[in-house]
Amino acid sequence: MKYILLMGCCLFSTLVFSQVDITYSQNETTYGYRDGLALTMTVLTPKKSNGKAIVSLKSGGWVSNLNWNEAFINRAMPFVNEGYTVFLTMHSSGPRYAIPDALEDVQRAVQFVRYNAKTYKIDKEYIGITGTSSGGHLSLLAGTSDDIANPAAKDPVEQVSSKVQAVAVFCPPTDFLHYGFQGFNLSQQTKILPQYNIAGAFQYTKWNNETKTYQIITDTTERLAIDTLISPAEMVTKDDAPAYIIHGDKDDVVPLQQSQLMEQKLKAGGIPVTLILKPGAGHGWESMNDDEKGFIAWFDKYLKVRK
Repeated sequence: MKYILLMGCCLFSTLVFSQVDITYSQNETTYGYRDGLALTMTVLTPKKSNGKAIVSLKSGGWVSNLNWNEAFINRAMPFVNEGYTVFLTMHSSGPRYAIPDALEDVQRAVQFVRYNAKTYKIDKEYIGITGTSSGGHLSLLAGTSDDIANPAAKDPVEQVSSKVQAVAVFCPPTDFLHYGFQGFNLSQQTKILPQYNIAGAFQYTKWNNETKTYQIITDTTERLAIDTLISPAEMVTKDDAPAYIIHGDKDDVVPLQQSQLMEQKLKAGGIPVTLILKPGAGHGWESMNDDEKGFIAWFDKYLKVRK
């Protein structure tokens, strides 16, 4: 019996060590806190770095799940193999937290990466971001939202820019005011949202200083303002990041219209954009890692590391 167990242990060890990829190292770090809870990211550092950084959002349905780590590491391998340092970033998850909270976390993550650029041996002036579905939405939102840098902040991380310089995403929601067709506000669809387990993502709250509690925002005008702020297609300005988007033409979760609308808005703003339609693809497909070759070319073009 001992011999069998020993052989099993040896076999397990052989399998483990045979699967170790010596072309990169991996470590976990905390990039911030929300309500006293740590916000974490997995840093994948290539053995031969090209000096470029990509924030990759571990997000689906505006939820971050640590159990998805292996899948997201696999998705990151095309970037790592090209020398990119990848920051697999978790954000505050629905249903406890809404989209505005997740956006704050993503912006904080970008600031953290930029502030620690020397430590990670990357160029702080050029940071890319990527994601799929809700991760794609938050990536585009990071590319279109105003910079939250605060030079007077006590926290030095908050003093640096939260802007990214390039975006590459799969099948992203982009405009909740016109979701699928003109005038259809997704956040108002109280019967539809629970069916897709995303009701919490649109349950906006604000702090009440008298009761010392967070209260759900029900005022229509306030909600509409937030709907606009979290819709990247509504937030396009001339200083936004170039965007590369791939979307399946058979997507029955996020309408193709969302990426087409984003393309129109970016083009109108004079911002470089490429939209690739994936024939026959739904909301995700097997060859997504292969399709990231287009992402790499995009990041290579717009993340110009200084000599």
